[in-house]
Amino acid sequence: MVVGVIIDDAGRPLCCEIWPGNTADVRSLIPIVDRIRKRFSIKGFCIVADRGMISRETMERLEAPDRDLQYILGARLRKVKEIRDEVLSRAGRYKEVLREGTDIKDPDPLKVKEVWVKDNRYIVCLNPRQARKDQADRDAILDSLKQQLLSGPKAMIGNKGYRRFLKVKKDSVVIDGDKVEEEARFDGKWVLKTNTDLPAEKVALKYKDLWQIEHLFRDMKSILETRPVYHQRDETIRGHVFCSFLALVLRKELQRRLEDQGLSFEWDHICQDLKALQETVIEENGRSFVVRSECLGTCGKVFKAVGVAIPPTIREL
Repeated sequence: MVVGVIIDDAGRPLCCEIWPGNTADVRSLIPIVDRIRKRFSIKGFCIVADRGMISRETMERLEAPDRDLQYILGARLRKVKEIRDEVLSRAGRYKEVLREGTDIKDPDPLKVKEVWVKDNRYIVCLNPRQARKDQADRDAILDSLKQQLLSGPKAMIGNKGYRRFLKVKKDSVVIDGDKVEEEARFDGKWVLKTNTDLPAEKVALKYKDLWQIEHLFRDMKSILETRPVYHQRDETIRGHVFCSFLALVLRKELQRRLEDQGLSFEWDHICQDLKALQETVIEENGRSFVVRSECLGTCGKVFKAVGVAIPPTIREL
């Protein structure tokens, strides 16, 4: 199945939609678009979707005069020739949206720049921290490749991670410098295609909302055990997924309250720190005590933001 979430301009979840995953997007998305427009009595809204989610036919239907809807779509960097050869090759200065912090728990840094190719508007996004990681991973592969080449190339041909950097000659296998240089062009980057007139930085942040929703639903599959789904009826499946949607509502409200306090934390770090906060019941001489673990990381600030007092370190039941 495919799950879609409707959020307002402030990122607050309003409702969710579910449709079968084995149907073409043009047959599923367009009816949902029309239903949402009627349900909320609105003329226009913006569709944010991951790469490959929406076909060219569906985009044409969305841009038709009777609908004229806006969209922000993730693009395929390596597979789309226009992006690979033109968008990523255009010179231009990036605008800093999110500054890179000194703490690993600070939000991911973000830079953006706008590129036009004919009538197509693209937003190139760059995460400098991820770019360094991509380079380090590639350097590690290349170092390993050099060692492997000394002992014989045959074992490496079947390794996909290695093979993409190799050039096979008549009597030997060598590292292909052109492929290494080409791969470096993608470090830390992702590209969006949009027909909106929103500023580039807002386009990028709206797409990041999609990532947050996807990550939350993945989290909920384990935390709320929404997978596997054993239900056989549509009604119970929808109810099951709706529990995840309610969790999304709570998460966005927590994020809003943290922002009101001038705080910004990665969701994974919040989950990790809250999970580490434990209480243990100890019984001794007929008396029971509750001992709380140390409040570390983001815990104290999260509790303060939602107006909840942290339990004492030790209390008697």
